[in-house]
Amino acid sequence: MAGDGGRTAAHDMFDADVASKGLGIELVSAGAGAAVARMRVTPAMLNGHAIGHGGFVFLLADTAFALACNSHGPATVAAGGEISFLRPVREGDLLEAYATERVRHGRSGIYDVTVRRGDEVVAEFRGRSRTIARD
Repeated sequence: MAGDGGRTAAHDMFDADVASKGLGIELVSAGAGAAVARMRVTPAMLNGHAIGHGGFVFLLADTAFALACNSHGPATVAAGGEISFLRPVREGDLLEAYATERVRHGRSGIYDVTVRRGDEVVAEFRGRSRTIARD
């Protein structure tokens, strides 16, 4: 599938991802176990401290993770994930999430995602994946 202009199974998955697209998340690149996704922090994403709600940062990282683990082709879902928030994000910030495959064995995988605002790291995410059978 990656042979038609760099398009992967992750691109097909993202085409149907209503949640990510609804938040303005963009697929920058996906292939060979890696992916980049980006999102601008909007006023609707702010919490009661007027900083970006961590759930939205997690969702961006989770989307990049999903793109990376689905770039190989078989349908793959999250088995778990955790995030460390290192710096607050603010309205207007453009965040980019860089996902990298660490290991894939059998139906399981581990992926790391770094979320950046420019050169500044704002969060680190680790996801565990599981390939599933599709009906």
